[in-house]
Amino acid sequence: MASKKTTWILGAVVAALSILLVARAMHGEKKSAPAADASRLIEKYTVAGPGRVEPDSEEVKIGSELAGKLRDVKVEEGDMVRKGQVLAILVNDEYAAAVAAAEAAVSQKDAALRKVLNGSRGQERREAEANLRQAESTEANARREMERRQQLSEAGVISREEKERYEREYKVDHDRTEAARQHFRLVDDEQREEDRSAARAELESARAQLEQSRAIYEKTFLRAPFDGRVLRKHHRTGESITNSSVTADPVFTIGDVGGLRVRVDVDESDVSRVHNGQPVWVTAQAYSDQRFYGKVIRVGGQMGPKNVHTDEPKEKVDTKILETLVQMDPATNLPVGLRVDAYIDTTH
Repeated sequence: MASKKTTWILGAVVAALSILLVARAMHGEKKSAPAADASRLIEKYTVAGPGRVEPDSEEVKIGSELAGKLRDVKVEEGDMVRKGQVLAILVNDEYAAAVAAAEAAVSQKDAALRKVLNGSRGQERREAEANLRQAESTEANARREMERRQQLSEAGVISREEKERYEREYKVDHDRTEAARQHFRLVDDEQREEDRSAARAELESARAQLEQSRAIYEKTFLRAPFDGRVLRKHHRTGESITNSSVTADPVFTIGDVGGLRVRVDVDESDVSRVHNGQPVWVTAQAYSDQRFYGKVIRVGGQMGPKNVHTDEPKEKVDTKILETLVQMDPATNLPVGLRVDAYIDTTH
């Protein structure tokens, strides 16, 4: 309160002195010694500089990591948005199809792994066992018939050709029995570890592909990174945009206007007089003599070129400045981007 009171008093003094100087000028009087002293007093206790109003978050430009066409732009300039809110959507049918295909691949690989882990079904085991028993029975009958034919052949009752035919039939039945036995062992035994590992690896690969497809699909939705207001809309529905990570092509500019700041250009000759916590008031041509108050919250650490130009004929454009950030009082209501004149009270 004391700080603001001092600022009000200093502002009143400045205003009174300004009126005095104007009055003397209107009467054609030359600047007297008291007026000169007053001017030096003003310069002694304030640092003035041009500034520009910006949101607390600064101005954040939102673009897309994907190039494409805007299917739907959902907000307009001036709209308030919430963190995570969808601001625009790219044409994304192809990306949605990729997600669906990846989901199907995961389901397929998951089923394959479960089949490996669970082994064959009981019905398959019983069927394989029944086939083996039938083959063994057929083989036994064929063996008995072959042995009987061999005895008859030795006794000269049947020909050698008939004996050999039964021997061939037995061999065929024996091979069938061995095949049935191997099949039963295959469905009855546990799966090998390498088969289980391979099935798991294929499932993990399918899941990774699904996550990648979903991540790319999500990039077709432009979302607000924080609560704020849409300051500019650079593209409209149906327009094409480029990859903003390669070429700057913002779709929106948004800012957190819950609070306002003023970025002031402090002349290099005044940098030693400015520090954090000093009271500040700003004025703007659009608001006549109305003043808006705040305080210095950050003083830059490196000199640089001017950010704000007054367009005055006598303005020095090659002067180095130090960026100084002023946090405005919560009740301040000014449009973002407005050019203002800032006065820093150096008595604090």
